[in-house]
Amino acid sequence: MTATPTRRTTMTGWLRREDCRLEDLLAVLAEETDLADYPHADRVEQGVLVYDAAALAPIVAGRDGRREVQAEIARALLDGPGITVYENAFDHGVVDRVTEAFKEIIAAQRASGVEAGDHFAKPGANDRIWNALEKLAVEDPEAFVDYYAMDIIDLVATAWLGPGYQVTSQVNVVNPGGAGQTVHRDYHLGFMDPDVSASYPAHVHALSALLTLQGAVAHVDMPVESGPTLYLPHSQKYSHGYLAYWLPQFQDYFVEHHIQLPLAKGDAVFFNPALFHAAGSNVSADISRMANLLQISSAFGRAMETVDRTRVVEAVYPFLLQRKAAGAPLGDLANARAASAEGYPFPSNLDRDQPIDGMAPLTQSQVVREALAEGLDSEELSRRLAAQAESKLSH
Repeated sequence: MTATPTRRTTMTGWLRREDCRLEDLLAVLAEETDLADYPHADRVEQGVLVYDAAALAPIVAGRDGRREVQAEIARALLDGPGITVYENAFDHGVVDRVTEAFKEIIAAQRASGVEAGDHFAKPGANDRIWNALEKLAVEDPEAFVDYYAMDIIDLVATAWLGPGYQVTSQVNVVNPGGAGQTVHRDYHLGFMDPDVSASYPAHVHALSALLTLQGAVAHVDMPVESGPTLYLPHSQKYSHGYLAYWLPQFQDYFVEHHIQLPLAKGDAVFFNPALFHAAGSNVSADISRMANLLQISSAFGRAMETVDRTRVVEAVYPFLLQRKAAGAPLGDLANARAASAEGYPFPSNLDRDQPIDGMAPLTQSQVVREALAEGLDSEELSRRLAAQAESKLSH
């Protein structure tokens, strides 16, 4: 299938919180999901496209059929409801083996005193395994191979991101009585507070969602009372969404108008990270809702050259101190710092480098900024940089 050229208009300049209007979101949400536009889908449920993984399997086994289905999936994620569900995508026996491995990891975390929180719920509200991909590979490599051999991940990830994608995962277990999350969008801009995300130009807001695919695999049956994820289909198309979801009127609308689909063990859901969503509250008496949250990144999210940023910072820091003492404009020093230090907090080890008073841990650049502000010597800066680097290691 050959892609049809289309003209898409992307906003330029900067977006402002004061321009977030609920009526603009409602205009976007007015579009309905038409099953006729998605011939490979099994049905539409609450505006969400639901696919039968077994029915897709023979179609996507060949190159032409695979491309046709992938084009449909990408269209659904970009211009359609922004979310697709795949029933019976994972073999139950394999899921059960991986579930047992996750339970062993959680038990070990508890025994060691680790209390893992997430970005939108308080520590202790659920059980969280950060970097579950690596931990599963070490805990049960055979189960890892059987689990990630399932074709649905590659089918959807390649449809959205192309080849060379990078898989990460985090396990979230919301226990009976566990509170859900607040409405949000996801990585990248979704993990920034509104002041930071507003500093990125409008066209980056449009780009951010194209760099990541969000997904989840149900490891237990998830009836509505267990709190499966809440969604607002089509909301990924609202241009100001990364700023708007923080605002009370948008949060209130989400609470009143979200949809919530029950999932069965082995079902998978994939969605555009710009979709408004939130984990639900578990009001069941006896269901520990376990999902493996897949966060799959574009291969393009990398620099062309390898740069040892710590080495660069340690080399230039004495001269930053010198220029500061001589009265150099703070803006000039910030520019030099931006060119030398790592200005993005991820990837990191969120067991040890957890966000404090914000959505993300400190960046290397922020560590350097604080050192300059305090007038620390090079030896102390090196100590802080080494501690930060150690906290980001995966083990």
